[in-house]
Amino acid sequence: MVSRKNNTEQKGTRADHTRALILKAAMAEFAAHGMAGARTEAIARAAKVNKALLYYYFKSKEGLYTAALLKASEEIRESMRAVLDRNCTAGERLLRAALSHFDRLIAQREPQSLLQQEMVRFHQGESAAIPTIAKKAFAPTIARLREVIDEGIKSGELCPMDWLQVWSVMAGSNVFYFLSSATMRYALPFDPLARGALEYRRKALLDFLGQAIFVERRRGTQFAKRILADTPMPVIKKYSLGRKTR
Repeated sequence: MVSRKNNTEQKGTRADHTRALILKAAMAEFAAHGMAGARTEAIARAAKVNKALLYYYFKSKEGLYTAALLKASEEIRESMRAVLDRNCTAGERLLRAALSHFDRLIAQREPQSLLQQEMVRFHQGESAAIPTIAKKAFAPTIARLREVIDEGIKSGELCPMDWLQVWSVMAGSNVFYFLSSATMRYALPFDPLARGALEYRRKALLDFLGQAIFVERRRGTQFAKRILADTPMPVIKKYSLGRKTR
């Protein structure tokens, strides 16, 4: 009986591992090539599994795409939640949340790109997944963020301000920077995605927020310096937006 139970648990562990490998490969493929351009053969090859397993676990390409979207949103939610639940002041948590968001755009481009593509599909009437993702991932994160901002305002650490505007500045400026980088490289005298430019931009982000949202600007500046000092910039993740010809 014990042996049979252990065997069942081992099979379950292997199945979970295989499913995770497929989802990781799917996120990369869908992020790089979109729903229409992604190939299940490429996903299976990247996950090092038989293509039939993709359909065993996810039934269809559309089912795999939806699962990849949900996985991406869960990763973003858990990452942000971990920062917002840290044992420190509300102001420091907000600065760390802003930096964490920026750094995810550097190091974890697949989840971000995948969700951004799906938002475009939603506006075009081609997606039914966004409402579910918004309820499961975005709503809890936004609610927690509002609690942190309200906490900081009530304690007197943060300036009285509209919480949604704070988040729009924190996240919106990051998203715009990366979305516009392909165009802005022709308008700026430097490559906006070069390591030096990214290092400067993440510092400028915290410097600005430290000055803008704290009642005591000196306190905000000190937090910004300390957070940057103990949070090294992640490795820049690059992936091709064009499929290699065989």
